[in-house]
Amino acid sequence: MSVTNRLGIVVVGASGDLAQTKVIPALFALYCQHFLPEDFHIYGLARTDMNHAAFRRKVAENLTCRYAPGESCSDRTEEFLQRCYYCQGQYSSSDSFLDLFELMREVEGASPINRIFYMAIPPSVFQDVAQALGDSGLVACDDSQGWSRLVVEKPFGRDRESSDRLVRDMQMVFTEEMTYRIDHYLGKEIVQNLMVLRFANLIFEPLWNKDCIESVRIQWAEPIGVGQRGGYFDGFGIIRDVMQNHLLQILALLAMERPVVYSSTAVRDAKVALLKAVAPVTLDQLVTGQYGASASGHQPAYVAAPNVPRDSLTPTYAAAMLQIHNPRWEGVPFLVEAGKALDQKISEVRVRFRGIPSSLFGETGAVLHPNELIIRIQPDESIVLRIMNKLPGLGLNLAPTELNLRYQSTFSTLIPEAYECLLLDVIKGDRSLFIRADELEAAWDVFTPVLHQLELQHIAPEMYPYGSAGPKVAQVLAQRCGF
Repeated sequence: MSVTNRLGIVVVGASGDLAQTKVIPALFALYCQHFLPEDFHIYGLARTDMNHAAFRRKVAENLTCRYAPGESCSDRTEEFLQRCYYCQGQYSSSDSFLDLFELMREVEGASPINRIFYMAIPPSVFQDVAQALGDSGLVACDDSQGWSRLVVEKPFGRDRESSDRLVRDMQMVFTEEMTYRIDHYLGKEIVQNLMVLRFANLIFEPLWNKDCIESVRIQWAEPIGVGQRGGYFDGFGIIRDVMQNHLLQILALLAMERPVVYSSTAVRDAKVALLKAVAPVTLDQLVTGQYGASASGHQPAYVAAPNVPRDSLTPTYAAAMLQIHNPRWEGVPFLVEAGKALDQKISEVRVRFRGIPSSLFGETGAVLHPNELIIRIQPDESIVLRIMNKLPGLGLNLAPTELNLRYQSTFSTLIPEAYECLLLDVIKGDRSLFIRADELEAAWDVFTPVLHQLELQHIAPEMYPYGSAGPKVAQVLAQRCGF
């Protein structure tokens, strides 16, 4: 059988939440849609003591029948589970990966095969696993034996220096061409649509500049706290966990210049050029907050979460005013904000256009609100254009109204999960939606200086109640940005 029809997928950290709720269900969705090769197998490796049968039962708990409804679902599920295997081991142990290698040889034989290694593990053990994989002989060095591709999850380091070191160390085993740094936000349907919206519609590009746009707001909020992830979150904080990756990636797609061609290299070149034009954030352009207990007392404060120090200064909320120094965007404020334990769940982009300098309708007493383009990423994916409109009736009464494209009511096809899209791209070798090393460097340069200042000066975040709109001082920063 041709190597192109053979694939072995290794999920390191296979007993964890990410692997069980996102990665493996996404592979099942691809299988149900016939996107996986004929001859594929999935191997989970983790420290949890399980056998193949127990692993399959655990995997089955999170498989859904979105693409295999009715009677075929149970058949497809059973077929998929029979291709799943498990190896218990330690992440830093070469012997554990040698055991995995032996298992894979028993299942696959000795013929050439393509391999994907997915690191669903904390960044602190990336290098140990990469070294163990290299030592075990699992990573193909010769394409005649099949290709090897590595998928790693953010955050990639804690600052520019640690990120550079991680990239350098990982490249001792996996080259840049073999490495797929995943940011699941880039797999979301409406984020991918940003380029189409800008460059496939003539009406937007002439307006997409400082002359017509007054400000841009990129917002991420969720109504829950850190839960049981306090120990992990406290090592990174909201800036590293959400802003430096998810929101900067959205900003790059939103603000970059038109790529020369539609290719992974050209798209990522355009994103890198944009990120290099973003000035490093300063303290006067940043607000940080940390949630306290809810007003009712039913929801605990951040510092009451498991494994969080009681004197922690880690931000659970941050808002930053970014400035892009290039001819298109000079002087336009980009307000980027993210927070946990807020009063809503939302991810959206709000582009506010400049107001009409003088109104033909001034004598009517109407207040002309600026036009806005609102791109709702989640929930209820939609694209809304807010315009001024005449209200029906005999008088000349004006009011803002919305032209609303709601994905759920407009498109009958299922919207794929982000991990489905990204894993399919890994299989195809399409690197467009994955983060290149120089892109990672440019993104860290935006936030590294201010992150170091926050820590060296022990700057305390402003407290806000669980379930509120966030720190009140953030409203001042929003007003400076025109919101």
